[in-house]
Amino acid sequence: MRRLASSQHRLSTAADARRAFTLIELLVVIAIIAVLVALLLPAVQQAREAARRTQCKNNLAQIGLAVMNYEMAHSVLPPGCVNATGPIQSTPEGYHMSWIVQILPNIEQQALYKAIDFNLGAYDQAANVRQARLSSFQCPSDPEWVRGGDTSYSNYAACHHDQESPIDVDNNGVFFLNSEIRFKDILDGASNTIFIGEKRGVEPGLGWLSGTRATLRNTGAGPNKSPASTTATRSSQTTGPLFENTATVGGFGSWHIGGSQFVLGDGSVRFISENIDIETFQHLGNRRDEKILEDF
Repeated sequence: MRRLASSQHRLSTAADARRAFTLIELLVVIAIIAVLVALLLPAVQQAREAARRTQCKNNLAQIGLAVMNYEMAHSVLPPGCVNATGPIQSTPEGYHMSWIVQILPNIEQQALYKAIDFNLGAYDQAANVRQARLSSFQCPSDPEWVRGGDTSYSNYAACHHDQESPIDVDNNGVFFLNSEIRFKDILDGASNTIFIGEKRGVEPGLGWLSGTRATLRNTGAGPNKSPASTTATRSSQTTGPLFENTATVGGFGSWHIGGSQFVLGDGSVRFISENIDIETFQHLGNRRDEKILEDF
């Protein structure tokens, strides 16, 4: 009996030993898991970015629709900036009411619109107005979308000109200083003219109420090509050539890879490659040069 029990014990121990993982087997399993994770993570990140880009496109479509509704109500497109004099300097001094302020009632922000004191300038409004976060003006791909100090900023800007030039009454875009553009003034056709596009970075002390480079940009440089659109972090948005010259406006840019999204005058949203021919891009920023454009 003792021998039988001892034999059974040895067989059980041998079976347990066979069922256990060896160190080599464990390392192989860990290596396989690591390879699978390495293969899956980029796909997951790409799927998330695709979803964020779609949300950004939806934001732009809603903003474009709001601009169209404004035009239907007032027979003109909203002014890019309201101010008594020009050219506009990108400093927190002046009246500087932006085009975003004008369309607030058209994006279901009637309460915020009523809270604005139009007897005061953009920088003299109450703190709760200046700090109001407009989710429709936030690109989900922006990893640092926060209030810019005592203001809240926008990831989207309207086009004021086709060249790098101060914001003034003689700009070639659709939204500029005290502009009152009607669709019949867009000689190139609305489908060939940029209305609104993406922008990167924070402009300290300005915010979405300000009709400066905070909410206006130009097509003087291609998407993601100008100093105003290549800065990656908020901390570096207070230095460099863009902020040394307050008359500089800067170009469009996005957090998406390869280009930026734009609303054209017909309400469509197009992704424009950062490798687009610069002359074609500049023509898109000019409402009246009457150039025939190839597909872009």
